[in-house]
Amino acid sequence: MEDQDIGMVLDVTPGDHEGFERYLLEGMGHRVEVCHGPEGHNCPLLEEGSCELIDEAHGVVFKLDLDREYHRHILARYRLTLPDDAPIAVAVEPGQERKYHELLDGLYIWNHQPTTADLDGFAALVEAADRTR
Repeated sequence: MEDQDIGMVLDVTPGDHEGFERYLLEGMGHRVEVCHGPEGHNCPLLEEGSCELIDEAHGVVFKLDLDREYHRHILARYRLTLPDDAPIAVAVEPGQERKYHELLDGLYIWNHQPTTADLDGFAALVEAADRTR
């Protein structure tokens, strides 16, 4: 991927390994936009009905805390807004995959900090989905 035309959104709490993840995905040739979630402001996707980052995203890595209701609403809106073939990967804390199984159904779940292999696999899913569009 030479032209970095595939955009991914990395939705993380500030300082949550975002530098590593962004560096790795960009090193694979992907354009990565980082969103720090609704810390200190409201999410435009929920409050205004659209978000420039999500409008252009071909995949999302979601690492916000699912125990916060507002974060669950953001993830639910991603599911409604993104194309059906756009991969969404969610990093969950222990037990959250069971607690929020309906919200997470059909999404890629990581119950640990994403590894290089996880991110490489996710990047491949984004590339495959992009080729079929």
